[in-house]
Amino acid sequence: MAKKQVRSITKRTVDSLSVADKDEVFWDRDLPGFGVRVYPSGAKVFVVQCRGSGRSQRVTLGRYGLMTVEQARRQAALTIARIKNGDDLKPKAAPEPNGPTQTVATAADRYLNEHVAIHCRETSARMYRRLLNKFILPAHGDVPVREVTRQHVLDLHLKLQHIPYQANHVLEVQSKIFNLAELWGWRGDKGNPCRHVRKYKEEKRERFLSDEEFRRLGEVVNEMEANGSVTVYEAAAIRLLMLTGCRKNEIVRLKWKDVDIDAGEIRIPDGKTGARLVPLSPAAAEVLSGLPRKSRRPWVILGIRSRRHLGDLQPAWERIRERAGLDDVRIHDLRHSFASRALALGESLPMIGKLLGHTQVQTTARYAHLQRDSIKASASRIAGSIGADIRKKDAVVHAG
Repeated sequence: MAKKQVRSITKRTVDSLSVADKDEVFWDRDLPGFGVRVYPSGAKVFVVQCRGSGRSQRVTLGRYGLMTVEQARRQAALTIARIKNGDDLKPKAAPEPNGPTQTVATAADRYLNEHVAIHCRETSARMYRRLLNKFILPAHGDVPVREVTRQHVLDLHLKLQHIPYQANHVLEVQSKIFNLAELWGWRGDKGNPCRHVRKYKEEKRERFLSDEEFRRLGEVVNEMEANGSVTVYEAAAIRLLMLTGCRKNEIVRLKWKDVDIDAGEIRIPDGKTGARLVPLSPAAAEVLSGLPRKSRRPWVILGIRSRRHLGDLQPAWERIRERAGLDDVRIHDLRHSFASRALALGESLPMIGKLLGHTQVQTTARYAHLQRDSIKASASRIAGSIGADIRKKDAVVHAG
């Protein structure tokens, strides 16, 4: 029986590990059950093995390089606790890095388990799974990774030309998978077949509500809430989107523990750009204060059956915008309109970026042309006022 390899697992240790003929697991001295499996090809995968509910489980955490030692150790501690608590984690064996039958579907599974599950938010993970299941896997999921050519990618890209935004996202996901496949040694020297495939031009939609449209939308929400066409929670969600500039999921998944009406703020613990605080205006605080709370229900915006948060705001929004005559307005346009109104009131782009939770200046810069319009309007008003004084003075001198 081979001697169990035990040592302190650090970055330096993992970098130095190698095996000759077959894969081997090296276990951590400090966290029993945490280890790293090393393959002859040089691939290294973090694993956990421990007993729970009378049986042993082995779980693959992720690949070294996509996951750091520190990330793996934290995940290992949580996984070990879950196994000892009796959870069945259905162990996933690490696929052989150079197996001859690795298909796009196999690569997609590994991409989801070792990259998406570790590095991406759940909303992003759902989108990637959807793109894979709806477009990529039906097109060439059963094709061996080594045999995928640029023509495979081009054929799918062309098939999706009528939905350019989706087509470009599909291309990005495939490109990431094939980059990882190269790293895993599944493509040999064939390179990434997505390379040099040109993305479709995406038309950036910019739709901002006017003062009159805001007024009409508010009236319709009030009317439809009163007659029961939308629930009190659906109406509140739309009002909060208009009043805060938050993203849809930030409002729909908001929990009461993250609302502090007295302090005038809500906490977004897991926003698109990380945790942030959103200031509450008196109008937004009034919307929240008027919402009925359900015992043992942590969410602010409850679904129809009140067991979970509202799952889909889109059906209610479509009824509202149709009644308001705003068929071309998307839910996300409420966020854009919040920024537009802020600019019209003289707020700076950096301040608007903070209000919207942007971490990159370039993201807020998309509103720069609105700021120029606002500056031009201000300059026109100022010059008009000065011009009026000049004309008055000229008129007096001329009269004299």
